[in-house]
Amino acid sequence: MFLILLQLLIAILLIGAILLQSQGTGLGAAWGGGGESYHTKRGLEKVIFRATILLVIAFSFLALLSLVS
Repeated sequence: MFLILLQLLIAILLIGAILLQSQGTGLGAAWGGGGESYHTKRGLEKVIFRATILLVIAFSFLALLSLVS
């Protein structure tokens, strides 16, 4: 039961992190037609990007752990 609740919490945080990253990009930019050049991630954008990666790893680990148990 604890694993399910933890996985649910991480899923909610992961959804929030992904939505925060996609703000400010229109449909054209999402498909490569935004006309913006590549920029490096700085500040809060970099923190959210790394947090998203960690949340994906944690979510995957918990999914495998709950599958095994």
